[in-house]
Amino acid sequence: MNATGDAAIGRIFAQVLRPVAVGGFLALLALPGVAQTSYPAREIPARTLPVPGDVSLQMQKMIAVAPRADWEAFPQTAEEWKTLATTGATGAIQALPALRARLHVKVEATTIDGVRAYIVTPEEIPKENRNRLLVHVHGGCYVLSPGEAGTAEAILMAGFGHFKVISVDYRMPPEAYFPAALDDAMTVWKAALKMADPKKMAIFGTSAGGALTLEMILQAKKAGLPLPAAIAPGTPMSDVTKTGDSFQTNALVDNVLISTAGLCDAAAKFYANGHDLKDPLLSPVYGDFAGFPPAILTTGTRDLLLSNTVRVHRKLRQAGVEASLQVYEGQSHAQYSRDDTAPETQEAFGEIAAFFDRHLGK
Repeated sequence: MNATGDAAIGRIFAQVLRPVAVGGFLALLALPGVAQTSYPAREIPARTLPVPGDVSLQMQKMIAVAPRADWEAFPQTAEEWKTLATTGATGAIQALPALRARLHVKVEATTIDGVRAYIVTPEEIPKENRNRLLVHVHGGCYVLSPGEAGTAEAILMAGFGHFKVISVDYRMPPEAYFPAALDDAMTVWKAALKMADPKKMAIFGTSAGGALTLEMILQAKKAGLPLPAAIAPGTPMSDVTKTGDSFQTNALVDNVLISTAGLCDAAAKFYANGHDLKDPLLSPVYGDFAGFPPAILTTGTRDLLLSNTVRVHRKLRQAGVEASLQVYEGQSHAQYSRDDTAPETQEAFGEIAAFFDRHLGK
């Protein structure tokens, strides 16, 4: 072989062997065709996380809040869980009159086929929305935000999107366990199908409500029920088995959920009551997404459930479903829904409203 050929071969070997020089033997194993069953975890040094300067002042304030000191403490008995939910709801309810006034929304308690619910109505409904109806399932890790406390997100959607909304006050532990929340949501969906054309309807919710939104579609498909024209699962608890990269990368970064060792993980197990956590009706990312309606998902870069949201988005796309993913800078879990005066909140719900407008019949 001539000198030119030798030089060419030398360059090829240099490129092949370069990963060894850069990353050692493990990098060589990562080359195509080389089997590898596991990789070592990376050690990340402690670091300081500045508050992003390119978000609103309202959002900066939320991002800067330190995780509560007792985040690893959570109820141990059914009565303690109930007390926690009741105490939290009391504070949330106190803020609702001002929220309703700012967004010009009326809320009325009702019962739909035995299920507690709230009818959330904006003062002004544009012509194109008068025959449209949204169904809302609230968050709270399946155990929090009972009663009127669960209507805040529905008020935001009604106020910013100018849709009429039914917010489901589903049963929660210790009143009832899995699958009570889903059963109640499906009861309301069946009733709603008699109130409006499903082509003019959507389902939405955040966190546990995001998971329930996905679970409702899985259940409706199984039952042969009409599906809504669109859904908006916000940062869904789509995998309560704690599978997902951001459970590690955003641990102790998310100042809302904080860690898988925190309250929400315990709450999901409390609701599951011994049921298999990988059941798609508890972890819907393991369900069949074929035939799902168009979806818009929302999360933040510091959200512990960022991976949960991303995995759902990718699985929807792999199933051929139209799916939009909006990710907000610096936000922890569901912070896009915690301050109606924040531009990011208005933007997030504006995006969802526009998505619904494009897919719901008029």
